[in-house]
Amino acid sequence: MNIRNWISSLIESDKTAAMPIMTNPGIELLGMTVTDAVTNGENHFKAIDALNRKYPQSAACTVIMDLTVEAEAFGAKLVFSDDEVPSVVGRLVSNREEVENLQVPSTSAARVPEYLKANRLSAENIKDKPVFAGCIGPYSLAGRLYDMTEIMMGIYTDPDTIKLLLEKCTAFILEYCKALKACGVNGVIMAEPAAGLLPNEDCKAYSSVYVKQIIDEVQDDSFAVILHNCGNGGHCTEAMVYTGAAAYHFGNKIDMADALRDCPGDVLVMGNLDPVGVFKNETPEQVYADTKALLEKAKGHKNFVISTGCDVPPGIPFANIEAFYKAVADYNENA
Repeated sequence: MNIRNWISSLIESDKTAAMPIMTNPGIELLGMTVTDAVTNGENHFKAIDALNRKYPQSAACTVIMDLTVEAEAFGAKLVFSDDEVPSVVGRLVSNREEVENLQVPSTSAARVPEYLKANRLSAENIKDKPVFAGCIGPYSLAGRLYDMTEIMMGIYTDPDTIKLLLEKCTAFILEYCKALKACGVNGVIMAEPAAGLLPNEDCKAYSSVYVKQIIDEVQDDSFAVILHNCGNGGHCTEAMVYTGAAAYHFGNKIDMADALRDCPGDVLVMGNLDPVGVFKNETPEQVYADTKALLEKAKGHKNFVISTGCDVPPGIPFANIEAFYKAVADYNENA
């Protein structure tokens, strides 16, 4: 698939595409736990496939947003849970010497091969739409290795050490993206939420510069990078756009009207229904109303793709997913 042509077709269409980021409902359809999926590539693929079969309305398939895969490959310790993605515990590096000694892992480390397997199986078996892999962004990965509070201080007190760590994180993510591309998927959703904690100029210097290096290497007609930053409240959209990603995915902190205004018209702009506040906690009627309201807000922006603001958590009522898709269908019918 020529992914640039797919993007152009969405922009040229008179209908608004929907692409929620959700894998947990697929895991639940199969009676599995989150741990079953994030530790086994075949289970992960089956969950993606099951969800696609139940809700073929989505414009693309996505893998689960697990922002611990890369940190674990570097050696970070994780805590696993049956009902949520793993979390990093402790701090892997804390000073210049430890950063200098930190080895960039191979793509055969830890659970990376299982994620490559999930993506390969998805690409081989889902042929009717694009499949987007997932990875973490360089700054968010560095924060998981160095500690998020410490890295925010470190960019001012010891910027050279932080930049060295970012270089190593970027080197690994680049190789991971190349491996994902070799699996046959059509792109990757790069999650860089921690960068949203930074002001625009720091976001550019400590995130976007490194993200752009990866995009310049891997993005082409067959592979698109979708940059996700759910920490951005509108203050660092400029830094995001600097990366040259093919699409930008926003969380519920931002007003989508502002995001659409600040992004070019020839890229996809995705977001941003609250995955917890709307999808998990509201009634189907409220989900329907909120979905229609967001579609109306984005009216006139042909590059808008309605989505969740982030990956949805476990326990989403299926009636709410159906209400979301019904709202999109009803809106498009009257468009």
